[in-house]
Amino acid sequence: MEKQKYSDVIERFLRYVQIDTESVPDMESVPSSGKQKNLASLLVEELKEIGASSVQMDAHGYVYAEIPSTMKRRIAVPVLGFIAHMDTAPAMSGKNVKPSIISNYNGTDIVLNKEQNIVLSPVDFPELSSYKGQDLIVTDGTTLLGADDKAGVAEIMSMAKYLLEHPEIEHGTIKIGFTPDEEVGRGADFFDVKGFGAEFAYTVDGGALGELEYETFHAAGGKLTIHGKSIHPGSAKGQMINAILVAMEFQSLLPTFDNPAYTEKYEGFYHLDLIKGTVDTTIMDYIIRDHDMQKFEKKKEFFLKAVEFLNEKYGKGTIEAVVKDTYYNMKEKILPHMHLIENAKLAMERLGITPIITPVRGGTDGCRLSYMGLPCPNICTGGMNYHGRYEYISIQSMEKVVRLLLEIISVYQE
Repeated sequence: MEKQKYSDVIERFLRYVQIDTESVPDMESVPSSGKQKNLASLLVEELKEIGASSVQMDAHGYVYAEIPSTMKRRIAVPVLGFIAHMDTAPAMSGKNVKPSIISNYNGTDIVLNKEQNIVLSPVDFPELSSYKGQDLIVTDGTTLLGADDKAGVAEIMSMAKYLLEHPEIEHGTIKIGFTPDEEVGRGADFFDVKGFGAEFAYTVDGGALGELEYETFHAAGGKLTIHGKSIHPGSAKGQMINAILVAMEFQSLLPTFDNPAYTEKYEGFYHLDLIKGTVDTTIMDYIIRDHDMQKFEKKKEFFLKAVEFLNEKYGKGTIEAVVKDTYYNMKEKILPHMHLIENAKLAMERLGITPIITPVRGGTDGCRLSYMGLPCPNICTGGMNYHGRYEYISIQSMEKVVRLLLEIISVYQE
C-alpha cells in the first residue's frame, strides 16, 4: 500500500483493519478470541490521547468513554451514545489483512489478486459502478477487509477527536462504546447499559452511505445433532442409518424458497450455515429469520416438526435439536422514539445524503440493546460486500459519515 497521508478517519481505519479481531462461534467466553483485546487496548490508549473522559476497558473487552458536555445554554439535551463493534466475522479470515487504495476508481474491473485471479467486477457487483471517481479501499482478495465494523470504530473515533479539539462546539454529553463478539451474536451480552449512561444511541454498523435502519429480523439459531448407525456397508441392509443422508433429508423438508438466495426485503428464511459429520454423527447449524413475529414463531415450529417427523421415521433420539432465540426486531422499541430516525434523516439531508430507510436483513448490537433499555437504531458506515474477499469501502463515504455523526449531534442541540 502506498505511503501517503490520509484524513484522520482513513488513517485510523487502515491501522485498525491490520489488527486481527476475528471472533469465534460457540465459545463460552467473551470475548470469544483474546486477540480482540489487542484492538480494545489500542482504542483505550487513543481515547486517552485525544482527551476523552472516563475511558475504560472491562474484563470482557468492552471499551467505554465519554465526551463531556460543552452546553452553555440551559436547554435539555439527551445523552447520546455511539456504538460500534471491534470483531470481524468468522466467515472469512481477518488475519494479515492487506488493504490497498484504488484512487479515482474508473468503473472497470479491480484486480485484487493477480496470482489467484481474484477480481472485483461491476459485472458481479453492479453497485460498484456508482463509485466511479471515488477512492476505494479494498483487500488483496485473501481476507475480508474488516469495514464491518472497523469503519464504524474509526468514524466514531474521528468524530470524538474533532469534538474534543473544538470545545467551542456546543453539545451534550456523548457516550462511546466499542463491543466484542457482535459477529457471533454476543456483542450485547455484557454491555453495561446502566453504566454507559446514554438515553439513546446509534450503532454505526450499516452499509452504503445513507442507510438508516430500525427494523431488523427476529432471529434464532437451530442446532441439530444427528445420530446415525454406522454399519459396514457389506452387511448394512436393514441396520444402517446414515446421519449424512438424514441431514440431507431434513434440509429437503424445509421450504425450498425460504432460503436467503431467494428472499429479499421482509421475507424470512432458513439458512444452513454449517454442516459437518460422518455416517455416525452429523452436525447442522441453521439460522432462522423473519421480520414478523408470528411468521418467526411458525418457522421455528415447522423446523421442530421436521425434526419430530424424522425421529418418528428413524427412531426416537435420532435427531437432537436445540432452537434458541438470539435477538428480536428492534422496531417495537424504536417506534416510541422516532426522533432518532427523524433527526438522523434531517442530518443526512443537510449533508446532501439521500436517506435509505430499509429493513435490516440481519442484526446489530442495537437489536438487543434496544430490548435492554437503550433504544438504538443503526446508521451507515459506507462499507460494501461485508464478510468476504470482495469487501470494499469508499474513502469519501467514510469521511462523510464522520460529518454525519457530528451533524446528528448538532441536530439534538437545536
